[in-house]
Formats: sequence, C-alpha cells, structure tokens
Amino acid sequence: MTAGLFKVDYLDGEVLKWHATSDGVETVSNTDFTPTIYAIPDGDHSFEELADRLDPHPLAMDMQLEPWRRGWRHDPEPVLRIDVPDIDAVDELASHLRDIGRPGDVKCFNVDFSREFRYCLETGQTPDPARDLRTLGLTAPATAMVDDVLSKLSVDGERVSGSPEAVVERVDRALGRIDPDVLILSSSELVPALYDAADVVGRDDFDLGRRSGWQTLAGASTFESYGQVGHSPARYNVPGRAIIDRSNTFFYDQSGLQGILDLSRRSGKPLQELAWASIGNVLTAIQITESRELDVLTPWKSWRHEFFKSMRTLHEADRGGYTFAPDVGVHEDVHELDFSSLYPNIIVTRNISPETICCDCHDSEDVPGLGYSICDERGYLADVLEPLISDRDAIKAEIRETDDEGRKQALQQKSDAIKWILVSCFGYQGFSNAKFGRIECHEAINAYAREILLNAKQTLEANGWRVVHGIVDSLWVQANDGMAQTALEAVAREIFADAGIRLEYEGGFDWVAFVPMADSKAGALTKYFGRKHDGEYKFRGIEVRQHSTPPYVADCQRELIEVYDSTRTPEAVCDRLDRQLQRLRSGEVNPMDLVIEVRSSKRLEEYTQSTRSVAALERAEAAGIGREPGQPVEYVVVDESKSGRERVQLPHEGIEEYDAAFYATEVIRAAESVLSPSGWREETIREYLADRVEPTIGAF
Repeated sequence: MTAGLFKVDYLDGEVLKWHATSDGVETVSNTDFTPTIYAIPDGDHSFEELADRLDPHPLAMDMQLEPWRRGWRHDPEPVLRIDVPDIDAVDELASHLRDIGRPGDVKCFNVDFSREFRYCLETGQTPDPARDLRTLGLTAPATAMVDDVLSKLSVDGERVSGSPEAVVERVDRALGRIDPDVLILSSSELVPALYDAADVVGRDDFDLGRRSGWQTLAGASTFESYGQVGHSPARYNVPGRAIIDRSNTFFYDQSGLQGILDLSRRSGKPLQELAWASIGNVLTAIQITESRELDVLTPWKSWRHEFFKSMRTLHEADRGGYTFAPDVGVHEDVHELDFSSLYPNIIVTRNISPETICCDCHDSEDVPGLGYSICDERGYLADVLEPLISDRDAIKAEIRETDDEGRKQALQQKSDAIKWILVSCFGYQGFSNAKFGRIECHEAINAYAREILLNAKQTLEANGWRVVHGIVDSLWVQANDGMAQTALEAVAREIFADAGIRLEYEGGFDWVAFVPMADSKAGALTKYFGRKHDGEYKFRGIEVRQHSTPPYVADCQRELIEVYDSTRTPEAVCDRLDRQLQRLRSGEVNPMDLVIEVRSSKRLEEYTQSTRSVAALERAEAAGIGREPGQPVEYVVVDESKSGRERVQLPHEGIEEYDAAFYATEVIRAAESVLSPSGWREETIREYLADRVEPTIGAF
C-alpha cells in the first residue's frame, strides 16, 4: 500500500488515489472498488425475504450475511452486506430499502458517508501525506463572478492583468511551475469561471487538475443549524488536487493547513472533504472510524429516543452550564482560572457515553441532581476523546518548549484544530441528528459541570479569594481583603484533587471591566475587557469582537480602552471620543473602514420591512451578485434618512461619501461599552460631549 494519500477521485468507473510522496506525486488506480451498505430486517421480514426482494435489483451486485454489531452494547449478529456498483448507487439503493414494507421495517447502516471518506474507511487507508503539500492561491472579489474574472484575478497574491489569453496563460504557467497539491480559492465558483474563460480564448488544453476535466460535487444550498441560517456554496472537484474554498471552510480559517491535515489523519477524511466539513461532521467521522475498528455499524438515521423523565428531572436537566452574575464594574488585580477542556474531561473521567448513561446493568444514582446511572464498563466516547485531550496537552507543552517559529506555528494550528473538536463534543451529544449522540449525555455533562464549578467557587472562597465572575468553565477571582489568601497554585491543586480535572491559571489582569447589559444594571455574561499583566488587552463580546462592527468603529473602541487604561477617567475617554467624532464628521474616514457585514437570513423577496440589510440585498441583486440566505452582504450607510436602496452602497461601487451621523451613533455606542462599567451610559456621554467648548489635551 502506497503511503502519503491525500486525495481520492471517482472518475469514469475507477477510483484514483493521489499520494504525496517524498519523490513527488504517485497515482494509483482502483477499478474494482464497490461501496458497501448494510441492512437488518425488522418486523415480519427475514434476511432470506429481504435478499429475495433485492436479488432482481440491478444495483445489488453482491449480497452476503456477515457478523456486525448494530450498537456499542450489542453482540455481533447477522447483517446483510450489500455491494453496489459505484458511489452514486449508494443513496438510490438505500432509499429503495427504506421503502420496503412499513417505515422502519428495514434499518440501513453505513449509508451517508462522504465519497473520499467512504473509500478510506472501507479500504483501511489513512490520509496522511508524506511531505509538505504545495499550494496555489487564486483570488477574485465577489463582483468578478459577474463582471470579468480575468481582469480581477490574483495568483498567489499577485494581481494578473493583460488580455484574456495572457491571464489564462499566467494561471497555466503557475500550475506548471508550482505543480500544487492544493488549490486555495477565494470561491469555488472560480473553477467553472476559469474553465469558461479558457473556452472563450480557445485554450482547450487548460486544466486546473492533474487530469482533464472538472466535476460538480454538490450544488449550492441553504440550511438552518441551531437557529442560524447558513449557506453552503456549490462544491467542485478537479482530479489530483484538493480544493479549499475560502468562502466555505471553517477549519482552514481557524487552524490553517496543518490543522486540517492533522484532523484528516485522525478522522480518515481526506483534506478536501475536511476543509468544507463542519465540526460535528469531523467529530462524527472520528467516531465512525473508532466504531469500524470495533465492528460497530453506523446508523443511517439516528433513532435513539429520549428516556422517560419526571417533570422534576426535566426541570433539573434542562439548565445548561452554571454562570455567576458578573460583578459589574472595574476590578483591580484579577486572576482568570480555567478548567482544562472541562466538558471532554468530564466525559472521560465520568465515563459518559450514549451506551453507558442510564444503563440497564446499574441502578445507581451517579449524576448529581439527575440520578442517572453510569455504567462501569468503559464507554466508546471516552476512547474517542482521551487521545485528543492528551495529544493536545502534549502539543501545547511542545509549543512552550520550542524556539522554532515555523514549528511553533504548525503546532499551534494542530492545537487549534483539536480544540474545536473538544469544544463541540459536548454540545453535539444533544444534537438530534448526531449519529452516536444522546440527550441524556448532554444533560449529565452539564450536571457534573455545574457541580464542579460550584465546588471550585466554595474552595476558592474558603482560601481567601472572591469570585467576581464565573461562567461554565472559567472563574475570575481577586483577593478578599478580609481574609488571608492561600496561593492560587495550591488552591488549584486542591480543586484538581477533588474534581479530577486540572484548574489552570489562564492569566492575571492589572484590571478587568465587566460590562452591564444594554437595558439593565445586571452584568452581561460574556462582555468584558481588560489589560493583562503582560500588557496585552483582552476583549470579549464587545464591539471590537463582533463581526458586524466596521473597522473604524472597532479601532475607535480599542483606542478608547487604551485611553481609559492610561487615565482611568471617563472624561479623558470622552475627550478622545470627541476627536474621533470630529474626524468622522469632517469626512476624513475612508469609507472602506465603515463597511458593515451581516448575513441574510431569508431571500430578498421574503423580507417585509425595508432595513439597511434589505437595501444592501436589493443593490446586490441589481448588480447581479444576489445573496442567498446565509451568505454575507457588505454595505456602507450613505444616507440613513432615505428608505430605499439609496440609503446604502456596496463596497465595489466606488463610495465617496457616508452618513456621518449614523456612524457617530455607532462609535458612541462602542464608547458606552467602554464606560458603562464606570457608570457612564450613552445619555451621560452625550451630555458631556454637548457641554464641551474647547478640546482638551486628552482628545489628541
């Protein structure tokens, strides 16, 4: 078996495997691969009857009984293995099986796997390139898809210009010179756009891949997840090269290429599929890989029902993580303590897994407050997560020890990628479509987390520390002036001994400000900012961390925090704010620094009110770049007094003016976030600004 696999292509009845070896690229063809699904008849059907009904079906190539486990706590039992001729036949035959008899009479397994992942899983291969992969970046603005992609294309950051023939030639030369393994595209729509451009200029020999042609793997679609509308762009494929679509990749943005490659090896999903996959998709792949090694099949549809619960238990279970109301205000000499990977460590140390929770073999009341039992037999979820936890700890230790910046960056990308899997493993247990999830796991993890956080608070307070805020897995403490303090390192060791999960010192703050809610004096749970002992500022939840905040407003807020840090007076902050507003009102700000980005939640025709976002969508539609639900739309407010699409302009429209009054309000609201912990709300800020006559030194 050739090592270094990084890409799998299905082309004209054969599977092509691409291996990045130390000598270059090696291609291996497999013309005999037949995907496999499994079926178990329930109800009145027997295996013989099911096989008889499938025998004449042209897609059921071969059938035989094999011993498999339908679940983690099931013993091996006969299962009908069905080989199909090609990857496209999987869904068709599975749908046919589902329609046999009454709903649920036939249960199907190992159905909805992605293409490359299926091949690696069924042939026992791990995607793991044996050398660094070569990359080529192709970038064009969204308007290029409507106007002329050739006039606005950048190749590895260098703007391409000239005739269409020259531009196509420039891309072709870059492909030949670099011979990339990975194409990093600003949008996957560049694939058909470049092929169309090559056709127009008569370049029949142009190819983005290592073989001729390209494929459409999936069309664009809109989806809803956890109440948020998202958009999945069309996905394309070129032979021999993996595509990373920057408009449709979470892991590349969050963890870079090395993070993707590390998760690819762990999950069995080759690079291209992992780049567009969600966190839950990757976690499921890791679980499926684990289940395959233990002869456990993967259900097509999750059918784990929720256990019966009393109303009292439901009330206790549906509480989420524990939070302490933050003490609004500015606090000096604060220390932040975080439990290391709290939820995944709860899963591992408490052995929480779908097959261990509320098991039939125990009648104990293990989960605090809920009374659920947990089996002593090791659960599969602990086996899945423990290597991730220990490997990330080892990676973080290596980061601290190495002085090689390149090595440190690669390690950090791997650590970040694993972090996102660990962060999401808890919530995914409560996801209705999770292959191996169970809502009771989700509830039990929360119950343990609440108990651990409350016990930690009590231990800290008993040792002379006051908790000023706490949320889920983090605590902010400062010395209680009325008591002697035990060193935090010693307190953390005591909490570790009690909880079995490390409480780590995240960092100390010279000061930290907890922000009140907009319409209340109560503290906002996730809004704070402050300066750490090393001089770095930390922001959470305020405008500077919000994606929709224009760059100028974010820069203003950072500057106001710095002024507050150096002066500690609201008046000095307002003096600087006044200077920022003067610059804004005089027209000195670049309109591109005032761009607002939002995501549409509906189609344009479904909106009933004329908002700024609707105005931007109308302009985008008129420009031929209509946005689908879930896609971002950017705009600059040019005249808030108008009601139609004239109130905004899009970034590519050559904006010369902006609505200074609108953006002044946005800057003042950002200033309120800075000053509200000191008791200054928007009304007080405006009153102070209105009373000013001469600018003070603090304004500059």
